[in-house]
Amino acid sequence: MGAGVMQKDGGGGRRRRSRRGGARPMAEINVTPFVDVMLVLLIIFMVAAPLMTVGVPVELPKTAANALPGEHEEPLAVTITAEGVVMIQTTEVPRDELINRLRAIATEREGDRVFLRADGAVPYEQVVQVMGALNRAGFSNIGLVTDTGGPALNATGN
Repeated sequence: MGAGVMQKDGGGGRRRRSRRGGARPMAEINVTPFVDVMLVLLIIFMVAAPLMTVGVPVELPKTAANALPGEHEEPLAVTITAEGVVMIQTTEVPRDELINRLRAIATEREGDRVFLRADGAVPYEQVVQVMGALNRAGFSNIGLVTDTGGPALNATGN
């Protein structure tokens, strides 16, 4: 790592070199390469972290609701795309198999929380049908995912 050689001072202000024991290694560590490696790793993780999110791209409707608190278990996400396709996480599921697949997932999970993401262009009837399928499969804690910053329905605009 960056070891240097120091000379031993013989005393009396004179410097002497002897063949044995005259040179000893420095006990200092050069931390510059360590800092460089750590900064590179930090940049890699900062770039890679946003790419690790799971989801299907949909245009979520905007509301004035607050965000839900996080949990220790990764939430199950059910998505309805603008074309009406239902997806569990990133896997497309036919509507007639939806309840059976959700029941299989429910037996493996601790909690019953599921996040329902639906494109803003999807008719309300389709959203409610998927909510009914989620409830029938055993998921009673359904959170509707929206984007923040939408219109508020009170007179003050808050």
